[in-house]
Amino acid sequence: MVNVMTSPQVISSDDILLKLCHSVTHVLSNTTASHISHAGMIQSITRTRLKPDLGCFSIFDGGFSGLVVINFSSDAAIEIYRKYMLNMGMPEEELAFSHTSDEVGNVMGELMNQMLGDFINKVNKDLQTSISQSQPKMLTINKELTISIDANLDEAQARRVSFKTENNHIFYLEFAMDRTEFIKLDQFEYDGEFDLDLLIEEHANKKSEAKETAAKDAKPDSVTVVSSADDLLDELGI
Repeated sequence: MVNVMTSPQVISSDDILLKLCHSVTHVLSNTTASHISHAGMIQSITRTRLKPDLGCFSIFDGGFSGLVVINFSSDAAIEIYRKYMLNMGMPEEELAFSHTSDEVGNVMGELMNQMLGDFINKVNKDLQTSISQSQPKMLTINKELTISIDANLDEAQARRVSFKTENNHIFYLEFAMDRTEFIKLDQFEYDGEFDLDLLIEEHANKKSEAKETAAKDAKPDSVTVVSSADDLLDELGI
């Protein structure tokens, strides 16, 4: 019998960037109830910059270090902001019209926080390492100004990816991180996702079924007691 050696799976910086792109499209598409897509090609750049009209950045550290910058045109920022707020049930007449509004900046910063949170969860689960992020900073930038951010990375690799909104407005993600690779040496099982709301719903269904069964089987002189609080605590392991 011949033993066939399989090469370990190697996950590069560009694979990690792809996870980030998926987080951006996933979060923005869901929160705006619209289609957000990214290009199939990435661009190698020498450094990341904040550019007009609305720039947001966050630094992360831990298992590896990096910097994420997203530069929105005014049209892209307003489209995403307004679709997000409308999807949240806000009246259209109460929404801002200018990308320089503080409300627009706050919403875009919150959306970036959600995107990075989704990305960090993917990294923690898929790469079995841990990273944390700084609070995203959002700046309104005029056309004469670009800002470079020094994140003190080790042999930094920088990339740019273009994204498109449903109305064909373009925005750009710029990403820099340590030059690194993750090598999968052995098979492992991913940790299951824990959803408390789903667990509570499942427990409520079980309780309802238990009551119906007890009502059918109960005799006149018998009493069935269901302690929902104790059952739920037991299921949560508390």
